[in-house]
Amino acid sequence: MPDKSEDKIPNKTETTPKGKGFGSVLGKGKPSMPKVPVPKSSWRGFLIYAILGILLFAFFAFTSAPTSRFMPAEPLSKAINDIKDNKVENIEIDGDRLNVKLKDGQTYISRKEENQSFFTAIEAAKVDPSYASITVKDRTFSQAWVTILTTFLPLGLIILFFFFIFRQAREGASSVFSFGQSRAKQFTRDMSKVTFADVAGVDEAKQELQEVVDFLKHPEKYRAIGARTPKGALLVGPAGTGKTLLARAVAGEAGVPFFSVAGSEFMEMLVGVGAARVRDLFNQAKKTAPAIIFVDEIESIGRMRGLGFSGGHDEREQTLNQILVEMDGFAPNDNVFVIGATNRPDLLDPALTRPGRFDRRVVLDLPDIEGRKAIIQIHMRGKPFAKDVDIERLAKRTVGFSGADLANMLNEAAILAARAARREIENLDLEEAATKVKLGPQRKRMQSEEERKMTAYHEAGHAIVAHYLPNVDPVHRISIVARGMTGGHTLVPPSIDRYTETKTRLLERIATLLGGRAAEDLIFGEFTTGAASDLEIASTMAREMVTQFGMSELGPTIFQPHPQFGIWPIMGPEASQVSPELAAKIDKEISGGPA
Repeated sequence: MPDKSEDKIPNKTETTPKGKGFGSVLGKGKPSMPKVPVPKSSWRGFLIYAILGILLFAFFAFTSAPTSRFMPAEPLSKAINDIKDNKVENIEIDGDRLNVKLKDGQTYISRKEENQSFFTAIEAAKVDPSYASITVKDRTFSQAWVTILTTFLPLGLIILFFFFIFRQAREGASSVFSFGQSRAKQFTRDMSKVTFADVAGVDEAKQELQEVVDFLKHPEKYRAIGARTPKGALLVGPAGTGKTLLARAVAGEAGVPFFSVAGSEFMEMLVGVGAARVRDLFNQAKKTAPAIIFVDEIESIGRMRGLGFSGGHDEREQTLNQILVEMDGFAPNDNVFVIGATNRPDLLDPALTRPGRFDRRVVLDLPDIEGRKAIIQIHMRGKPFAKDVDIERLAKRTVGFSGADLANMLNEAAILAARAARREIENLDLEEAATKVKLGPQRKRMQSEEERKMTAYHEAGHAIVAHYLPNVDPVHRISIVARGMTGGHTLVPPSIDRYTETKTRLLERIATLLGGRAAEDLIFGEFTTGAASDLEIASTMAREMVTQFGMSELGPTIFQPHPQFGIWPIMGPEASQVSPELAAKIDKEISGGPA
């Protein structure tokens, strides 16, 4: 029986040439970069994928050798004849492949039968094998690794597959069970760089919260005189007045754990998740008491119950009920103070805003002139200003600006100065920034001569009426340059802070708004669409004078409820207060016709 594919040469020692490994290469080179801490999970995942890649590479490397049988090869008879003719210098037997090297330097590949020994073929051809140097490549090591890989690698891949499946399932299950965990972020004094010194224009509100911070730091001083711990404070005010900034200042000053969460973070599709998160949040705060919880935009979960259309047991109501219980329920909760912030206090449930839950309602209004000066000085820090910049004049120019508006204005002024390559912020930068904040950026669009002329007469009409009416503030600026959604503007800012309006002043403001439309009629004999926004503002003002302020011939009566719930009309008895006949009289009063 012929030998198998493994050929043996008697009286010769087989040597396997030693190759260079990778160890000598990896130890050399440039110094490594500083180490960056990597999470353990990242290292674990990287290691698994690296091992898997090495195994796959080794598998394909060791199993790719059999594909060499498809390479072109000379017939075995040619190799035997070359040995017989003494042309062969060396033949290397690599399995079924013969690497033949001739004495003249040429090489070629030949191939024997798969189960036939090369020496048997030579003997059958009656050729002396000593005419050529014949070596056999040792493939025992390679064949062993191929056997191991082909046996265990598929099994390992299956195990890895199920490992990933079970791990993903475990993570998915943990994420399901973590639905009820609070999304609140905990802050310490070192994490919040804002203090009460960075808050201006809301001195009364700042004093209220400073007392709260002092109460948490020194409770014995207040308890000695019989004062109880306040449960909460509700920050109320228009957008941009500093509610969140004041809460950040509390976090920087309190010296106790501070938990911050948005009202919307309690809500999920699954009913009961919001209530579970509320419980988890208060449990965390109680463990670290004394502590402060800040809920921003609290109206998203604290809306008045019974106004929804999804029944009395929806997710929002369950969340609100849990907040009510946690703030002032049967269990004592003396060392957790809750701060809520909202610009829609009319939406909140009365049970949430009563004393015992939110004991203090802190109102943050638009800053007055002194408040604006203080805010401007804070935001001027770190910015170079020209010597002729007058803070007093700037504060008078920005009547009606909120704290956020002032911060944005000074930042825009710095950007404008940098854009113009100036080293200092000048008055013209501040003027342009104030106009940009209130009206929007310039829109450089091409207008025809006729459109520019119409816009100019329209804006001049506003300015002339405002100039001749005694109770209208002075005209500050007229422009036909488009800004925001307007084609031009006549800027008549308030000269002083006003908190009430008279009927005369409101009527003169309506007349000023209609001055542009009157100018179009006088000059061109027709009206344009440029007065649309003026008509909208004037109509709203006239309707409020009649239906809410009692400034008409119909008497001092409120005929229409305030749209406090964000929908108009609301359901309830208030929706049917006005009869059709009275509604017609109201429309007559608004339009200025006879009642």
